[in-house]
Amino acid sequence: MENSKDQAYYENFTKPIIKTGKWTLLLAVAFCFLPAIYLWIRYGALPPVKSIITGWFLIASIYGSYYFIEPISFFPVLGMAGTYMSFLAGNIGNMRVPCAAVAQEALKVEPGSKKAELVATLGIAGSIITNIVIVTIAAIAGNGLMQLFPPVVVKAFEFVLPAIFGSMFAMFAVKYPKYGAFAIGLTLFLLGVVKVLPVYVLIPLCVFSTIIFATTSYKKKTK
Repeated sequence: MENSKDQAYYENFTKPIIKTGKWTLLLAVAFCFLPAIYLWIRYGALPPVKSIITGWFLIASIYGSYYFIEPISFFPVLGMAGTYMSFLAGNIGNMRVPCAAVAQEALKVEPGSKKAELVATLGIAGSIITNIVIVTIAAIAGNGLMQLFPPVVVKAFEFVLPAIFGSMFAMFAVKYPKYGAFAIGLTLFLLGVVKVLPVYVLIPLCVFSTIIFATTSYKKKTK
């Protein structure tokens, strides 16, 4: 019975999601080149190939590690559908993951389960709709509103992202204190004692070390 349910879930939900998610993301990648192609055709603005390659390597050196980190570390929370939706909509770490995690926490679903994936999908869909509305309003009236805020409020916006990640860490660390202690301990050790690792090495090291520690501990516990 369980196998038949898993098969039905795969055929009716997971398989269509993969099929649709692949072509929508590939289409989005193609659309990203349209502004550059337009400027090239319309105005003849085409930088030298050397400059393009140099720029690509510069961006890759900064954000290349996230290509591996984000899909692996976020997938258990986002699920299959949520991963496709999040990487298409953007704002993954500061909006999609928190919305999915809070939705799962509110409904008390088991992390990594099919129910958790469905809940995450609904939470992310709601965040995307809300995001579109808010961004539209901000694009129209945001500059005027920012000028009305006192400087201390404007300065506070710089701490929004750290506050989001801190709250997410606290939420999961309370549920799994051993893993949280390992993650924060390793990070503080590398930042405070080692001090020589660049960010693109530090982040993957902390993420994958915590994953390995959690996986190993879970296997020992189940045995």
